[in-house]
Formats: sequence, structure tokens, C-alpha cells
Amino acid sequence: MSEQKTATTEKALHAKSGWLMLGIDLVMFAAAAALIVSIILKAIDSENGGISYAGPSFFEVGAIVVLVAVAAIIANGFFSLQPGQARVCVLFGSYMGTVRDTGFRWANPFYAKSLGEVELSESISLEDIAEKVKSKSHSSIISTRARTLNGDRIKVNDRMGNPIEIATVVVWHVADTAKALFDVDNYESYVSMQTETALRHVASVYAYDHMEDDDTTATSITLRTNIEEVSETLQQELEKRLAPAGVSVSDARLTHLAYASEIAQAMLRRQQAEAVIAARKKIVEGAVSMVDMALKQLSRDGIVEMDEERKAVMASNLMVVLCGESEAQPVVNTGSLY
Repeated sequence: MSEQKTATTEKALHAKSGWLMLGIDLVMFAAAAALIVSIILKAIDSENGGISYAGPSFFEVGAIVVLVAVAAIIANGFFSLQPGQARVCVLFGSYMGTVRDTGFRWANPFYAKSLGEVELSESISLEDIAEKVKSKSHSSIISTRARTLNGDRIKVNDRMGNPIEIATVVVWHVADTAKALFDVDNYESYVSMQTETALRHVASVYAYDHMEDDDTTATSITLRTNIEEVSETLQQELEKRLAPAGVSVSDARLTHLAYASEIAQAMLRRQQAEAVIAARKKIVEGAVSMVDMALKQLSRDGIVEMDEERKAVMASNLMVVLCGESEAQPVVNTGSLY
């Protein structure tokens, strides 16, 4: 049976102030320099006929070597963190914790400065080596600031199968540095790929517009008319997909939404027809209301006595005048109405 990989969890680690250790380091370098100067002065006095000096003792040489070596090792432990940065501390392959304390700091000098390794082969080129180093080697200092991923336009099919073009912008940041560095190979590439995958999934769940939906009540969520709901769904999908990499999503919005070029003209004509039908419907509703009002007012005020046939003729004429696209041409009747 294969063993399931255990997710790494970030552990808080506090580093000492670097100023105190810097003072100790400078004192050790100064002590080593003082011993060297003392040996040189003794040798000069011996050559000038002063006290006899047989050379530096084993203790003096050992003290100088120890002071310089220890001071150099201590100097390797200095680092600084700006706001929005964190350092992941790894000691001989073991994750010890993450330092988020800003300022000039000092930690174990044997903590790794960079993480990750690059696999090389005999036939690999210099360009491939640079690309592998860029993609697989990480500094131990990682940014936790908010970042923006402006995704490319991709072509997907909506819920009705229509090809559409869609793009998104995602605001994200590293919330768990241990997961970001140890649970995925390259968290930046992981964010980019999972964003595209999540966008394709969300776009396939909803229809582009209501006229492409079978819902006669036109209350279902669509990509074009329900931007807030779609963005919220996309953010939730990204949160779920990026959680294994220790990445938190602050916001996700659609930046581009359109039909694909191969069906754009057909869908435009369909939208225009829908708009014409809606406009005609409003015109007819208004015309019927006006005809009804006119007939009722004429009968109520006693201006014209009309039977049902005359009312039908007048209603027909008024509907033609009110619903016609061109201006009505009046005809003057000088004889009888019939």
C-alpha cells in the first residue's frame, strides 16, 4: 500500500535581534586582530634587540583560528526581513519553522539559504539549466504580500455548449509558507495552472446569458448578468484548489467575457432580435392601454356614440397608427362613416 503524504504545517519560529550578535561578532574579529597585531609587535621587538621571541605559541595560533572561524560562522547567520516577508528555516533537510519577525535578525548560521535542487543531465543546455534553476530553486525568504495574477483569455464552453472567451484576475498571497515550499514543486506555477482549471470549471457550470438558458423564469445565474455570484463561486473554487499550496485568495473577478469569434455574429443577431421583440412588446402594451383609454373617455363624455362595430374599427385604426414604424398618413372622409 502506498503511504499518503502528510501535509506540512507552518511553525512559528522567532529569531534573535541581529544587532546583539553583530556586536559579539565584531568583538571576536577585533580580538583575533589584536592577537595578530600582538604577535607582529613581539616579532618586531625581537628583531630590534629587545626581548627574545621564539614565535607565536600554539595557544595563540589556535585562539586566532578559533576566533576567526567562529566569527565567520556567526556572520553567516545574519539576515533582514521587510514587512510582508518571511524566512523558512531548514536545518540539514529538516523544517524547523518560519520567521516572520521583521528587521535585522540572526538565526542559526547552518539554516539553508536556498531551497530546492536542480536535476541536470549530460545533454542539457545552459538555457535549460537557467530555466530549471528559476522554476525549482527557491530562496529561503518568501514574500507573503498580496500578488495579482492577470490570467490570459481562454476559450471554453459554457453550460449550453457555446464557445466563449473568458479571462480573470486573481488577488492571492501565501498564507502558509511551509505548504507553499514543501507540498508543491513550484507554488507560483501551481497558482497559475489551478486558476485556469478553476475558471474552466466555473465557466462550464453557468450559461452565458438567460436567452441561452431553458429556465423560462430567467432567474438562474448566468455569466453575463450575475457577475458578483460568479466571482464568489470562482473565489470559493480557487480557495479549495489552492489550499494544498498554502495560498489564500483575496479576490477573483472576471476581466473579459464574450462569445467566441466563430459564433459572435450569430449571437449578436439573436440578441438584436430579442431586443426588437422586447421593444415591440412594450409598444403593443402601451398601444392597447391608449386605445382602451380613448374609447372609454369618448363613451363616458358622450362625444361619439359608437356601437361595437364602430369601436372595433376605431381600435383597429388606432393600433395601426400607434404600432406602425412609419408615420400614419391621414385620410379625410367627407361622406358618411359607412
